Amino acid sequence: QFRARGPSKFLSPVVLILQRMASQAFVAIQPLVKSESFSKSIVAAPKSCLRGSSAGQMPSSWDLWPLGVAATVVAGASMRRARRPQPSKAKTCVRASRLPSSRPLRVAVVGGGPSGASAADSLAKSGIETYLIERKLDNCKPCGGAIPLCMIEEFDLPMSIVDRKVKKMTMISPSNKEVQIGATLKDEEYIGMVRREILDSFLRDRARSNGATIINGLCTGLEKPEQEEGSYTVTYNDFGHESGKARKGVKASLEVDVVIGADGANSRVAKDIDAGDYEYAIAFQERMKIPEEKMEYYKDRAEMYVGEDVSPDFYAWVFPKCDHVAVGTGTVKDKKHVSKYQQGIRERAAARIEGGEILRVEAHPIPEHYRPRRLQNRAVLVGDAAGYVTKCAGEGIYFAAKSGRMCAEKVVAASQAGRFMISQADLQQHLDEYDAQYGPTYFVLDMLQKLFYTNDPARESFVEL
Repeated sequence: QFRARGPSKFLSPVVLILQRMASQAFVAIQPLVKSESFSKSIVAAPKSCLRGSSAGQMPSSWDLWPLGVAATVVAGASMRRARRPQPSKAKTCVRASRLPSSRPLRVAVVGGGPSGASAADSLAKSGIETYLIERKLDNCKPCGGAIPLCMIEEFDLPMSIVDRKVKKMTMISPSNKEVQIGATLKDEEYIGMVRREILDSFLRDRARSNGATIINGLCTGLEKPEQEEGSYTVTYNDFGHESGKARKGVKASLEVDVVIGADGANSRVAKDIDAGDYEYAIAFQERMKIPEEKMEYYKDRAEMYVGEDVSPDFYAWVFPKCDHVAVGTGTVKDKKHVSKYQQGIRERAAARIEGGEILRVEAHPIPEHYRPRRLQNRAVLVGDAAGYVTKCAGEGIYFAAKSGRMCAEKVVAASQAGRFMISQADLQQHLDEYDAQYGPTYFVLDMLQKLFYTNDPARESFVEL
């Protein structure tokens, strides 16, 4: 799939770079495993680190790190061998009843980030009655903000929302060895850097212009239908109502046929459909205004730092925005002490951000794997709510937008542009298609994280590779 379609067609930027590194790694595996730093990582690594994966369990005999590395790089070079969720055998389903001529299919999209806004846009354009509920219309989610070139083209994004075109990506090892991994980008390729408040607002505004009703409110509950083709009742606090109070809003509800949960890691929809919990990381980020001469260095450069001092199981970053940089880190293992790792990235990048003024401090949970359940009847999860963030790279924007659009397109097709009721089988087909297309990417990056983000010798090997 990687070779036939071309990586930039479906991969986020850091994912793209890591995939290219993985595809080349098989050639480099012999000298690598003989290196001193890698030998140390083999000795230091617990044998259990390869057991268990969001995309399936590794065989128990694969206990040794060299075999694990070989498996990972082969999976990166030949993705068709990677494990992936099996599509449902029930590809056809009985057509649901035609809706009354007086109304089209009604869909509530809960959450107005990239996944929800993209879903609402596709639904509204087709004539489906679409409601988009978003709690905070000026939300500044702590996010690196990297989007791939293919997303700009595929989602018809204007260049005005792209703060920076990054062509230089530097990875910095625990010993401060710097490797220019951005060199794998082609001349015409770049990593787009955006601010989430700008991107999300643009996507919501476009959905509104195409007919979606935007509701500034907080979803408080979801009442399931009592009959097979009955309606869902979505309850919410309407903050935009003229008589609403600033914080509490006005209690309101609406009846819909389908619910798309795009409300992030703390999804209310996920809770109401018993989707189960998942492990999550805490992302912590400071937006920092640095002197102009230092900002010049970051005008087309992003940095990724690895090391026990900046994160025990992830990476830290310095990503450029329009007139400032985002400096942040994330961790799953040690969430309570994330501020310690934030101090670590400040110290590692001190020479390049010295004199910086903190403009904003942000923190947010980020999922580590799929939820146990993503679908119940006609309520389905997309984006972070479903767990669509890659390991190792932490990429989520493109996958969120893509999952929202793919889900909406399936609803449009199954309902014949809103004329028929849809079923759980229709939405299951969407999940099968998403998993078949992106399952290998999640698998490979999950293995890379398990292999190389465990200790500093392993991280040194990763940068060396």
